[in-house]
Amino acid sequence: MIRKIIKIDEERCNGCGLCAGACHEGAIGMVNGKAKLLRDDYCDGLGDCLPACPTGAISFEEREAAAYNEKAVQEHLASRTHAHTGGCPGSAARAFARAQAPAPAAAPASELRQWPVQIKLAPLAAPFYQGADLLVAADCTAYAYAALHQEFLRGRITLIGCPKLDGVDYSEKLAEILRGNEIRSVTVVRMEVPCCGGLETAVRTAVRASGKELPVEVAILSTQGQRLA
Repeated sequence: MIRKIIKIDEERCNGCGLCAGACHEGAIGMVNGKAKLLRDDYCDGLGDCLPACPTGAISFEEREAAAYNEKAVQEHLASRTHAHTGGCPGSAARAFARAQAPAPAAAPASELRQWPVQIKLAPLAAPFYQGADLLVAADCTAYAYAALHQEFLRGRITLIGCPKLDGVDYSEKLAEILRGNEIRSVTVVRMEVPCCGGLETAVRTAVRASGKELPVEVAILSTQGQRLA
């Protein structure tokens, strides 16, 4: 039958996984770091995933496709309670074996220089932005990387967020912050998981929208706490 169904542009997909989380039928999965329509009959054609996509990679098309199958969807969703399939790889459960480290003689000092730190709560203008090097970090980095304060927070103004959990595109607010303040550079610290790509994309989009030529450095951390890039 000819019907309306979603279409995913893999070139524009940044692998953030927000669409997979927004799809109540589990029709979208993450395959090799990209969003993919798993089966035509899982898609109801209502498009809950469209507003979740920060890059505009999802659209509608009318084509030959199997009819929406509610029974197949329910079986699919039930199977996902027993195995992690179709969602963002960053939410897959895993455990790490670590040796017990000796307690430090003294706790290292915090390098945080301002408050608030959440992107959603951060002011658009503040004295601490002026002449600052800005750090935009994913929430999880503080727990994954032991040297985050000493290596990245030191000497920088810090903003943190998670586009997957907040369900927003940070690029507009970050662009306003960059446009309205004398910021010298931007460093992004993100995790290796695909959904963290949304944070990097938001920063790069914000820099372009600000009209300024700012250097952007990106550091990628593994889920086990190593720096990959």
